[in-house]
Order: sequence, then C-alpha cells, then structure tokens
Amino acid sequence: MPKITLNTIRPDVQIGADLWLFWLKVAARLAVRGHGNVEPNPMVGCVIVDAKKNLVGWGYHRKIGGAHAEVEALKRAGAKARGATAIVTLEPCAHVGRTPPCVDALKNAGVARVVYGCADPNPDAAGGAGKLRAHGIETHLLECDETRELNAPFVKRVRTGLPWVMAKWAQTVDGCVATRDYDSKWISCDRSRRMVHRERGRVDAILTGIGTVMHDDPQLTAREVRHRRNAIRVVIDPELALPLTAALAQTARQYKTVVATLAKSFSDRSEHRRALGDMGVGCMKQHSDFRGLLAALRKEYGVSTVLLEAGGGLTGELLKENLIDEAWVFVGPKVLGDREAIHPARGLSPLAIHDSISVRLLSVRRRDQDALLHYRFEDPKSAGSIGNATVSG
Repeated sequence: MPKITLNTIRPDVQIGADLWLFWLKVAARLAVRGHGNVEPNPMVGCVIVDAKKNLVGWGYHRKIGGAHAEVEALKRAGAKARGATAIVTLEPCAHVGRTPPCVDALKNAGVARVVYGCADPNPDAAGGAGKLRAHGIETHLLECDETRELNAPFVKRVRTGLPWVMAKWAQTVDGCVATRDYDSKWISCDRSRRMVHRERGRVDAILTGIGTVMHDDPQLTAREVRHRRNAIRVVIDPELALPLTAALAQTARQYKTVVATLAKSFSDRSEHRRALGDMGVGCMKQHSDFRGLLAALRKEYGVSTVLLEAGGGLTGELLKENLIDEAWVFVGPKVLGDREAIHPARGLSPLAIHDSISVRLLSVRRRDQDALLHYRFEDPKSAGSIGNATVSG
C-alpha cells in the first residue's frame, strides 16, 4: 500500500454510508500491514475523518502488545479528533489487556461517531460499542466483504480454537504441480518464490507431508527476506520415516522442527525417534484426524497461522475435512499435457460438479509471467458476494 499522508485521499462521495465504506476499505488495507506481527490478535486498521471528509489520522495495530489501531490514529489526529468520525475494522475493545481499553481513548479524544466493520467475537474484549453509546458516542456497525475477509482468521481462532490454514502451490496452466517423476523446479518465477519466502517469515507453522520431504527434500525456511516470526516446520509422518539425512533434520537445531506420527510408530520406532531427537527434531503423536492435530498445534505450540506446502495427498485430506481456509495458487506459463503428472490435490472423488468443493476468487495478480490466484474456501453459512455492505446502528 502506498504511503498515506494527510489529505492525500479525498473520496468524491457524500457524507454517510458511502463515505464510511470508502474509509473502511482504506482501514482494511492498513490493517494488513500488521500481518505476521500481531497474530493471534486481530489485524486492525483505523482512520479518523473530520466533518469536511478530510483524513486527519490513521493507524494500524503494528505488533502484539503495542498500541492498538485506534490509539495510533488518535495520536496522529490530535485535537482534530474532537467531533470527528473514527472508522475501524473491528469493534473497539472494552477490556484491559496488554493495553488500556480503546473505548476510553476514543471517549477522551472527543470523537462524535465510531463506525466499525465487525463485532468483536472475543467475549473478553467485546461490548465496546455499548460502552461508547453509554458515553453519548454514536456507533454504527458497517459490514462489508473487505472487513469480513480481514477478520476471518481471528474469528475462526476465537470460535473454533483452530489455526488459520493457508495452502500454497505452483501449477502449470493445465493444473500440474510436478511431472510424473515429481520434478517441479521451477514452475513459478523468482518473484513468486520470493513472495512465498516472505509468507514463511510471517506464519507460525509450515505444514508438509513425508511424501514431499522424500521427493523434494525441502528446507521450508524463509530465506533472503525479513522475518516477522520463526515458523515451526511440521511434518506429517505416520510411519516415522523422516531420514536423518533430510534437510529438515539436519537444520532442526536452527529451525524448530516437529514430526507428527502415529502412536504405534512413536513406540515401535523409538530408537529412530531418539536419534531424531538428538538432532533437535521433536515428535508428537498424530491424532486420528487432522482437526485434532491442528488443535494440538494451537494448544501446545501456540500456532495461530499455518502455511500448507504439501503434495496432493495431504492437501486432499485437509480438503476433505474442510480445514483449508484459503489458497494461493501460482500459475506458471508452462503446459505439461501428461495425464500422469502430479496434481495439487487428490483423494476426492466427486461424481458431479455440484459435489465439488467451492472456492471464491478474491484477487488475480500478475507476477512477471505468473498469475497469482487468491481463493477463499467457501463457507455456505457465510457466503456473500463481493461488494456488499450492510449498516446497522
């Protein structure tokens, strides 16, 4: 996002819901800047707009434990916040956590109105809108797709206790991720691969399967990018077959590595498990389903975001359990034309198109000669069309 300075953005819309929606989208773009620094807390953005439609303050939640978006925006606005409208992507918090309540900061700054994009699903922090109204501050809940997409990872973590799972793969134009002999270097371009490395440096865990390890011997590290956090590398390895010579084992002292294996393998291959342990590889018993495994990663290792870099088998299993939340698909300018080539997911067998898994396209970008497709996996209970907005006050 380009640098925002005061009065560089003046929307040609009328005061009211259209104006609020414009600025709410700006706030959502600001909020994404916190990705990798704020999780498991939500990404939040805030702008302060005066009665003349001027932007007088803006901010976003930069780092867990740091100032919230509202406080940053109010600090920039200063005295201009009095009588202005604060537009924030999430309901202002009403509790004392690592920082004081944002409702107090908004009240003390003298804002006249608060527009927020999502009610806080966290019962410990919710209720901010009610407290603002009790202090005579007008509040409006303005829901739109941008804030729904932004807040979805946080809402999922609060409501399910599970981490947010992002799948990534590079494929040819005809949908292959590797040749029949598992050669995949390189389908995507350098620029696309750098983006993957940046994401590796912003998530809590990178999840792969033993098949990918055997075929590709990956490192699964973020290289030549700025690290916002150090991801745990997690290998689904039912038979505890991870070789001691694998790059993941060889670098386990530098980068935390965990193998999830079946209880039988955990006991039957105790000698190999100890050898891996001596190299720094942790071992956990794999649950009977992947939902249980993800819950264990959340509980035992504090994992809030997962990047899935796996073959079609593991990806298919997670799809069957409805555990993948979004996908980044890099389409490289190549065609294999081989029906025995490797595909990004397998193990599903729908008999009709309407039995397939639905995804929703969020964006299409060009990265040199690659096309980057960003999808969210559809939840029928909350499906909505892009561009819709609803207001309640």
